[in-house]
Order: sequence, then structure tokens, then C-alpha cells
Amino acid sequence: MQNQYETVFIITPVLSDPQMKETVQKFKNLIKDNGGEIVHEEEWGLKKLAYPIQKKTTGFYALIEFKADPAFINKLETEYRRDERIIRFLTVKLDKYAIEYNQKKREKNTNVSTIKE
Repeated sequence: MQNQYETVFIITPVLSDPQMKETVQKFKNLIKDNGGEIVHEEEWGLKKLAYPIQKKTTGFYALIEFKADPAFINKLETEYRRDERIIRFLTVKLDKYAIEYNQKKREKNTNVSTIKE
């Protein structure tokens, strides 16, 4: 049985924009290749960190919401730890209320962007 998860990871700011996108794509492919399904993704861009991590004060933030088997999460987090481009990560399992909240938030953002156009 697949659960729904949300993972946020911070990529080192020393990468170029194509390298940053390649890093995000690597983890998206990892999820898909292991039977997962990408539900939603966001790139939050370059943001200032609350405190320095590995002597860096900024980082590229990326969020991926996906469905996967629970056994896959250990593999994903092992890949985060092995990849020196990732300076922090957090993966959480979403309960039914969080799934519903995220879905309403996406629909609301879609409606707002449609109205602006």
C-alpha cells in the first residue's frame, strides 16, 4: 500500500541553475523509478537559511509531494545523505487532513492565477 509523503530538501547554493534543476530531476526520477507517483512539486528558489549550514547562509529549496511505498523512504533518505549537493532534507508522511489541505491549497492557487490572467 502506498502512502503520500512530502519531502523538502535544500540544495547547496554554489550550483548553477541547470545543475540545481538536474539535482531536483534526479530525485524525481528516483521516486518514479521505484514505483512512486509525483503528485505535486514546487521550487521555492534561493532562500536565506535561519542559521549557517556547512558555512552556507543560503540554499535552493525544493518540495516534492509524492505517493510511494513506505520501504522506499529509507532509500530516498540514504540518497539524500550520499549526495553532497543536498545540505538538509525532511520527509513527512501526510495524513488524510494534510492531503486534503494541500489539495485545497493547490486548487486555490490555481483559481487565483486563473483570475489574474
